[in-house]
Amino acid sequence: MTNKWNDESWQKDFLNMKSHSPADAKLLMGGVKGLKDAWRLGVLHVEYEKLKKIQDQKQQ
Repeated sequence: MTNKWNDESWQKDFLNMKSHSPADAKLLMGGVKGLKDAWRLGVLHVEYEKLKKIQDQKQQ
């Protein structure tokens, strides 16, 4: 699996999938400012992958 570290398309997609806290929305739109933000963004990415998988299964 290859990652493009500057790819923000999943963040925009995730913002439209569900409602987020103001802090999470700011992080998704503004990017990482420190270690805590990086950790939280990782957690949000895992949540995005789970929701995306469920969404893809429903469409099939």
